[in-house]
Amino acid sequence: MPNIGIPGLILVLIIALVIFGPSKLPQLGKAVGQTLKEFKTSTRDIINDEEKEEVKSEVKETELEKK
Repeated sequence: MPNIGIPGLILVLIIALVIFGPSKLPQLGKAVGQTLKEFKTSTRDIINDEEKEEVKSEVKETELEKK
């Protein structure tokens, strides 16, 4: 994803202000923030699950090697 920069960010905010109006902008910001938070949480959970599976498979391999 390319960097937007300050001018691009200002342009996006102005367009959002025109489309949604000043009364809906805080609600929109809150919704976007909650969505990003849920996305980060889900991503973290998936990574943790994968790491747990790797550890389990390594433990099984070492147990098989000991036998």
